[in-house]
Amino acid sequence: MDYRHLIVEPRGAADWVTLNRPEQLNTLTAESLAELNHYFDSLLDNAAVRVVVLRGAGRAFCAGLDIKAATVPGAAVGRTTDLALQSQRRFSGLVMRMRRCPQPVIGLIHGHAAGGGFSIALGCDVRIAAEGAKMNCAFIKIGLSGCEMGASYHLSRLVGTSVAAELLYTGRFIDAQRALRVGLVSDVVPLDQLEAAGQSLADDMLATAPLGLRLSKECFWAAVDGNDLPSVIAMEDRNQVLTIANGDLDEGMRAFVEKRRPRFGG
Repeated sequence: MDYRHLIVEPRGAADWVTLNRPEQLNTLTAESLAELNHYFDSLLDNAAVRVVVLRGAGRAFCAGLDIKAATVPGAAVGRTTDLALQSQRRFSGLVMRMRRCPQPVIGLIHGHAAGGGFSIALGCDVRIAAEGAKMNCAFIKIGLSGCEMGASYHLSRLVGTSVAAELLYTGRFIDAQRALRVGLVSDVVPLDQLEAAGQSLADDMLATAPLGLRLSKECFWAAVDGNDLPSVIAMEDRNQVLTIANGDLDEGMRAFVEKRRPRFGG
């Protein structure tokens, strides 16, 4: 698929994916959403890509839905429930695709991440914010529920119920420094260092064994999703047996003893 609103730049085994509607603050349209859904679907069987770095071009990460392009006032009223649900699933399905893909997704957040853009940021496995970044659940500001595209799920797990409820019920912005304090992002860096921070994290992930990294994402989210301890430990045990059988443990131990970088298999 030729993308008009995404730039996909392979850097070794990492894809750097840039939302590319900078004049519109990378707001989401039906077309840009379709491109994102297609891209994340394509990752399921793409073992050559091991890490994804997601960012926005221009002044913002993503300012949410392009309301001007989406509809005219009143156009949504009277749509059948089936059509409304189909449209809604194109939005919520993106976050599900981000979760299902075996590659960790690093979100580099700058400027505004609002509404759907905030939900996309929340769908990333790790978020690094630039100084001055601001995020909010904008949906409730335009008459929708504040709980959209997995925001209620992710926020409550990331920052706890009190802060999550505050953000979901009001649409208030949270700035980068507060986001760091409450655990919403892993780090805050100057804007001109954001790419380097993302590259450093991607490099550290790429230094791991490919199978081990994929299985780690799978097991991590199974734990977050609420499986009981015995179920999570059973998955962890399975993963360790698979990585040992794959030969990665043997190579990793040899490399450690020989003081060299390991040469892991696929």
